[in-house]
Amino acid sequence: MTRLEDLLREEWGRLLALLVARYRRLDLAEDALADAFEAAARTWPAEGEPDNGAAWLLTAARRRVLDRLRSEEVLVRRMPLLAVDADVTAGAQRVMADTGEEIVDERLRLVLLCTHPTLSREAASALTLRLVLGVPTADIARLFLQSTSTMAARLTRARKKLSGARFEVPTGAVLAGRVTAVADVAYLAFTAGYAPGSGPDVLRAELAGEAIRLLRVLRDVLPPDHAAGDLDALLALLLLQHSRRDARVREGRLVLLPDQDRSRWRHDEIAEALDLLAPLATTPASPYLVQALIAAEHAVAPSQQATAWHRIVERYDELLGLGDSPVVRLNRAVALAEVAGPRAGLEALEGIALPGHRLPAARGELLARAGETDAAIRALDAAIAVCANQAERDHLISRRDRLGAGPSSTGPL
Repeated sequence: MTRLEDLLREEWGRLLALLVARYRRLDLAEDALADAFEAAARTWPAEGEPDNGAAWLLTAARRRVLDRLRSEEVLVRRMPLLAVDADVTAGAQRVMADTGEEIVDERLRLVLLCTHPTLSREAASALTLRLVLGVPTADIARLFLQSTSTMAARLTRARKKLSGARFEVPTGAVLAGRVTAVADVAYLAFTAGYAPGSGPDVLRAELAGEAIRLLRVLRDVLPPDHAAGDLDALLALLLLQHSRRDARVREGRLVLLPDQDRSRWRHDEIAEALDLLAPLATTPASPYLVQALIAAEHAVAPSQQATAWHRIVERYDELLGLGDSPVVRLNRAVALAEVAGPRAGLEALEGIALPGHRLPAARGELLARAGETDAAIRALDAAIAVCANQAERDHLISRRDRLGAGPSSTGPL
């Protein structure tokens, strides 16, 4: 991956937030930043990369904004031209050289703008993933089980709805109305990093970590008693999943939970998550809390075999009681197979409709464990055909190719 690609992934949201904060126009800021990245792709290979690539991109984007404003004769009406040019140059150096606190604040403003009440929760989450964290449109489409073209159109409509919206951090009841939407954004962003829908990566730890940081920022700016329980449960869930990142990859290849070296899990993050969950044990169930409790069962188990699978099945039943979901039913079937055998898991998979590769992959694994090798190969072939993530696809191909060589391994996908 090139340095410019790193900047696109790591700095897009920060730079866009700064541009929107200054010029109050999302369309203008996004177009200008895209132009700046395009200019960098053209000039850096020939002229060399600047010492501070982010500052270069910010300055280039600001110049493009000013050019556009001049053409619209907006700049002339609002502010003296020379003063703006001087302030932009100084601002680029100051912001990109400081500790980052200003950037964190402006990114929160951008998140809250993207979760504006004029947008549906799904549109707000999708727009924040795209604009704040730079998640590709195709991956957002996978998260929402939609086609890429449909999601691109939805993102365009969402941008238009935000035209004229105020770029500010609300307070009181207005802020309360946005908390759940921002939590959903963090959850979806983490999912895009933890299990990328496309591309070569096993995981995108930086994106997953950024989602956790986004959630921490939100918790810091809220009053102590403001939806703290659900946000703490979500933070615990993300920390528990993120704690396994070092063990999920070996020599660039995906390592499934049963085969992970648990000594490589981040036990400090697990401890923080368990501390967050402790006071929530007697609170009413919520989707994030139940998912966190399931993740905690894996985190405290010394091995795959010692995992309390019966409690995990019970937690999935509890989760289904809060709202039916094909993904939850799939995960419950995999856990049930650990308790009652692969046949029980296969029966639980019946009737589940879920796009993508995970359903046929789970079916293929359970069929292999049940001794139905030919059917397992067919199911894995079906999963391979629709898997867009190269690392997962390579794993499925390897698993299929090993089926005839000996007994299949046990454990969930």
